[in-house]
Amino acid sequence: MTAVGLAVAALAGCDTDHAADAPPTVAGAAATPHLTWGACPPLAEGASRDPRLVCGTVKVPLDYRNPDGATIDVAVSKLPAAEPQQRRGVLLLNPGGPALPGLDMPGAMAPTLPESVLAAYDLIGFDPRGVEHSAPRSCGLDDPSVAGLFPYPAADGSITANVDHARAVAGRCATNAGTDLRFFTTANTARDLDRIRAALGEEKISYWGQSYGTYLGAVYASLFPDRADRVVLEGNVDPRKVWAHATDNWGKGMADRFPDAARIAAAQDGVLGLGSTADEVTRNYLELADRLDRTPAPVPGTPLALAGSMLRSVTYSLLLHNETLPVLAQFWSAAAHLADGALTDADGQLLQQVFAPPPATPGVPADNQATMFLALICGDARWSRDIDTYARRTAADRAAWPLTAGMPANIWACAFWPEPVEEPVAVTGEGVRNILILQNRRDNATPWEDGLGLFEVLGRRAGFVGADNGGHYVYGQGSTCVDQATVTFLTTGRLPDETLYCTDVAQG
Repeated sequence: MTAVGLAVAALAGCDTDHAADAPPTVAGAAATPHLTWGACPPLAEGASRDPRLVCGTVKVPLDYRNPDGATIDVAVSKLPAAEPQQRRGVLLLNPGGPALPGLDMPGAMAPTLPESVLAAYDLIGFDPRGVEHSAPRSCGLDDPSVAGLFPYPAADGSITANVDHARAVAGRCATNAGTDLRFFTTANTARDLDRIRAALGEEKISYWGQSYGTYLGAVYASLFPDRADRVVLEGNVDPRKVWAHATDNWGKGMADRFPDAARIAAAQDGVLGLGSTADEVTRNYLELADRLDRTPAPVPGTPLALAGSMLRSVTYSLLLHNETLPVLAQFWSAAAHLADGALTDADGQLLQQVFAPPPATPGVPADNQATMFLALICGDARWSRDIDTYARRTAADRAAWPLTAGMPANIWACAFWPEPVEEPVAVTGEGVRNILILQNRRDNATPWEDGLGLFEVLGRRAGFVGADNGGHYVYGQGSTCVDQATVTFLTTGRLPDETLYCTDVAQG
């Protein structure tokens, strides 16, 4: 991609007059939105859907400061409560991302929930504004993947190429997505949630958010504290770090989580040849990443060459789930064989599966999630524009946490993004005690320290359940202690009186 800094500057100039405007305060000030249930949009090839799911759209303002202006449609889905006579309300679900679609989340979550929860709630999914079937946006990025945005430094630690790439990506978004992209923020998505609540005819909504969805839920509960019923936040974002410092703990989070996979690889040293101890596996992994940084290895059957950044991105992704740790160990072995020129047929098949592009969803741009990922992390809050600061921070982070190679502290497109249209919503502990925080001890995506940070912000408004587990997901991951606390809260409203730490999890 080429840099188009003039377009970024032009967009920023159009934007600055709005940055100090007072944010809207009441999302429901307009007439009650309408919602009619019917068939759901087409799926990607090979995907499946719960046949009970029904869908509709809710019309919302593009800019809540101008409620009579342009509107967009937000796609909503419903899985009705299994026992209508026992129904107590709705449970809205968000899978995070940022910018993951959620229309089919009710069908995905339902098999994990007990009858008591399925009887009590309509499960409500939605595609957040700008995502998939909710007025999808596109920057026209050459690399449509979110992983392609992660700014790993060069092999020598230089960030010069990262600066050029960040500037080019911001310019591409300014040119192709236009000035409307500035209204696709977490605050406006939270206001959309309240429009969905009104369209459903509910006085309050319960909510379950994962990952980025924890920040969305915390923002909603802060904007509309009297309309939030029971809120579950799983794998948590510290709202004080949104978003320029949201990755500050990624290096430590990776260092905490990586040994879970390294031990699995070490146990299979006779087959995988990665080392007989977790420490040896880790050293070999770091050496492999450095080799691939310097000499990427073409992957047969694909147009790709496996670079160190790709090795790290796949590692990050497969560490999110305990069940994918054995696959990750096999991937490391295949990557080492590829770099050595000793690839087996089984290795080649595994690499082709890992790097196969996801099936396209009809009508959705290929770079939709990457575009909206940027819109949210860059548009929610200001980022530094000082390139030298990024260079210093990256060097320090690279030295402190070798597994992440300085990426978490590096420059993103947000350094060249227009000014936000409003200040971030202040997440506070004001309100009734109705939020349950679920957090794993070894979460590489939203580390333990970030979950504690959110708990500190919410104070007595929240209960905290920690789990001695790895990965990004807490509920349904083998801890009866976690699952019982979650179900008890959703069905009775009772939170743990004290911080609860669950140790009944098989160690990865």
